[in-house]
Amino acid sequence: MAALSNSSIWEPLFVTTGIGVLFFGGFRARAFVICLVISLLITDQFVDMLKSAVDRRRPKQVQNVRMVEMQRTRPAFLTLFKKPTVRFSDSSDRNRSGPSFPSGHVTTNSVIAVFCTLFYRRWGWLYWLVALAVGYSRIYLGSHWPTDVIATFFLAGGEALLLLGLFELIWRSAARRSMPRLFAQHPSLFADSNIGTRPPDVPQRSI
Repeated sequence: MAALSNSSIWEPLFVTTGIGVLFFGGFRARAFVICLVISLLITDQFVDMLKSAVDRRRPKQVQNVRMVEMQRTRPAFLTLFKKPTVRFSDSSDRNRSGPSFPSGHVTTNSVIAVFCTLFYRRWGWLYWLVALAVGYSRIYLGSHWPTDVIATFFLAGGEALLLLGLFELIWRSAARRSMPRLFAQHPSLFADSNIGTRPPDVPQRSI
């Protein structure tokens, strides 16, 4: 659970994958990475503003909860091979972390899950398993209340859909004029460009 919540472990993997997709991926893969990065930057600012506005205390800030802390290592993934520290929160933990709602970890992974689902429908939905596991880990570690995690799933999902709809609108209006050839090949950022263009299996009879 502590490893799932430690974003420092997984950031190099995500960054390397994103860079590789930008250089070697196709149109949809590049659109996926670019739109996702922009969305995460926007949601990060939104989460900070909402945390300050709601200012809800974390479980470990108001009661004694079990905490699992990974050891600090360089590079960060080496902490997976170190024994974590298990303790109960005390008064020293009340001011260590920011407000509880919404969860930044859940927001990030929910946005990624929505984008994976819409861009890669057949397998993309599987990322929701990762998002759910991260959400549970935040509760397990005493960092968030269950209601924080549940509400954040809906909040982040709605925000991701709104942002993706905005990107799609911008693409269809701007690319149609400035990049007509590319737009003809890819009229949508995430929809299958072959849908509606394939010839029917059975030709219609001419009257």
